[in-house]
Amino acid sequence: MSSIQSAVVCGRVLARSLASLYHELTTGEAALSSRRHSHRSLASVANVSYRTKSRRITGLMTASCGYSKDKESAAAPSSGSAGASSDKHSRTCSVKQENFGDDACFLTEHKSAFVMGVADGVGGWRDYGVDPSEFSRMLMKTCELMVKTGCFSPSNPIGIISSGYKELLENKAPLVGSSTACIIVLDKDTCMLYSANLGDSGFMVIRHGAIIHRSEEQQHYFNTPFQLALAPPGQDGMVLSDRPESADTSQMDVEDGDMIFLATDGLFDNLSDAMILREVSKIKDTSLGGLQSTVDYIATKARELAYNPSYHSPFAQNAQKAGYNVTGGKPDDITALLSLIEITSDG
Repeated sequence: MSSIQSAVVCGRVLARSLASLYHELTTGEAALSSRRHSHRSLASVANVSYRTKSRRITGLMTASCGYSKDKESAAAPSSGSAGASSDKHSRTCSVKQENFGDDACFLTEHKSAFVMGVADGVGGWRDYGVDPSEFSRMLMKTCELMVKTGCFSPSNPIGIISSGYKELLENKAPLVGSSTACIIVLDKDTCMLYSANLGDSGFMVIRHGAIIHRSEEQQHYFNTPFQLALAPPGQDGMVLSDRPESADTSQMDVEDGDMIFLATDGLFDNLSDAMILREVSKIKDTSLGGLQSTVDYIATKARELAYNPSYHSPFAQNAQKAGYNVTGGKPDDITALLSLIEITSDG
């Protein structure tokens, strides 16, 4: 994103933040007035709730690793490091903003939530002289900006994708391309996970050695995932493009020690869920180093198998189900994030 594009986007986001703050202040004052005149029994109920045990997500330790399919070099892992947080009771590890090929990712924190996302630029645009990575990177950058400026609701991850996409649509600088998107929001106060997945990236939640949740993949037909797009001038309606609201959504309660594995399709096309689970279940060292070693191994294994012509990969299995004679792995960009949720309880 150029400095001019960033300034324009930030200006719009700041204006929306101020409007949102004014709305919160005015509605909060009205709500306070209403509570002053409420029945006395409500105060009694509130006092009871304050005495109950509360839980809060206080940390999200995350390690990441990835590869570009265009680089024949060895491992290129990207790892996070524990740092200060805007919330003194909160701890997170930031993912280095290194993108792998046409993939993009982010991990950020707001006072109300931890948010992370991945996007995979559609490589077919390269045939038309367009860099597919520009769209996915700008989409993730604007989504991250929405979170940092508080222009989001933790329970509405589609809103983050929609707002980020809208910023790209309104950007005066020319941008062409398309991308999948997967956003995960962890509400600190409710210990709830909210997700929105558009396309064939995805995630799984692992608890006590079992996958307790797996996102749904969205395909129009084989190897053609749902995607957001910006068409060249004059070609609107001629390019495949889905609405952010078409994303598959989910929500669930999370517990201390739950692990989240988030990745683009370059990972899932080459490793089965069972293979990923087997490696995550081996983790004994839950420090950042332990997570990093595991995600490095998983991403490296996926890359190795992607170039194995005799491997019966998940991609090849799905291709054969669709009637295509395909064998071997699928060379592709790979981005993977492995996170450990930390929850504390009072009392």
